[in-house]
Amino acid sequence: MDVLINNFLSNFNTEAFGQLLLAAFLGALVGVEREISRKSAGMRTYALISTGSAFFSLISVLLYERLGMQSGYDPSRIVSQIVVGVGFIGAGLIFLKDLKVQGLTTAAGIWVVAAIGMAVGLKFYDIALFASVLTITIFILLWNIEERIVKRFSAHHKGESSNDF
Repeated sequence: MDVLINNFLSNFNTEAFGQLLLAAFLGALVGVEREISRKSAGMRTYALISTGSAFFSLISVLLYERLGMQSGYDPSRIVSQIVVGVGFIGAGLIFLKDLKVQGLTTAAGIWVVAAIGMAVGLKFYDIALFASVLTITIFILLWNIEERIVKRFSAHHKGESSNDF
């Protein structure tokens, strides 16, 4: 029994566990803004997508390390399918309501957070962290700028239409 436990513990991939935790944390961090904005995809969705992307990337790298180049295994196959799969999820979030497209920013955020997870899975930690901060900045800063422009445009537009009557 001790041999079995020692064998199990010696095969523990603590680096991979840390990568998955980091991907979950960064995904959740990006999802905080979406949660505050009361969007359909929030912290849990973003954390899961980032973790899943990191997990698939890790599997791809670990398979390549185990099988080697001689096997003909191409690690980019799994990674490229993440983009397709997440695109499918994102497409399900986009819909038309009252002649207005909704969910597009959330879908784009999910796409980016998948890339963040992939970066963590492939050990590009600095890029993943930078992309997370940049994505949060885009969500918050540009949302504030958009709101000001929309409010200013709406006020200007209302002023013009009231003069027409």
